[in-house]
Amino acid sequence: MSGYKWRLAQTLEYKWWQRYLGNKDPEQYLHWKKKYWETLLQTISPYLNISPADRIMDAGCGPAGIFIIFGQNQVVAVDPLLDKYRQLPHFDPGQYPNTSFRAIPIEQIDELAGYDVIFCLNAINHVKDISLCYRKLSQALKPGGTLVISTDAHKHNFLRKLFRLIPGDMLHPVQQNIDEYLALLSDQKLELVANILYKKERIFDYYISIARKPA
Repeated sequence: MSGYKWRLAQTLEYKWWQRYLGNKDPEQYLHWKKKYWETLLQTISPYLNISPADRIMDAGCGPAGIFIIFGQNQVVAVDPLLDKYRQLPHFDPGQYPNTSFRAIPIEQIDELAGYDVIFCLNAINHVKDISLCYRKLSQALKPGGTLVISTDAHKHNFLRKLFRLIPGDMLHPVQQNIDEYLALLSDQKLELVANILYKKERIFDYYISIARKPA
């Protein structure tokens, strides 16, 4: 993917957050978002049990990622737009003393075997080099660690090909179906634990994929 296309997508992403959060009370929004993440965790609880000792990464965290619900764990939150999100009243890093924030893209994660659990939620279709991102996420997992990725996946091959050719969804430079996403997990020798169809839409289905790194 060209650097220009990715930079444009990042610019549009921040503008989207500005519009989306513009009329939302920060306290009420964060309360709602915590409930959202708690519901998602409950959904995947048969496949993932997080202990307070687990080290967690929230990759592509946005201004209110799943890091906001982990008050006991050591968390690292990664997003290239974090410096911009500081301008939003909905993002106050001081509220999360257990979380370290790194304003880098997923492609620049450089830690090896550092995390028990890595979340990449609603982010993997925003990246510049998706194969590199999967490799970086896999490398950052400890042996036996768990990767949780959620994303919109194309339902129709015709529209998937069309969206790749024309700017049908500029916010999301990656346009793939679920088989292509799962193949990227397999390429990294990650063992698929569950693939949950979480929400159905007209063009996309929203999946949560849970994979484990062999011990």
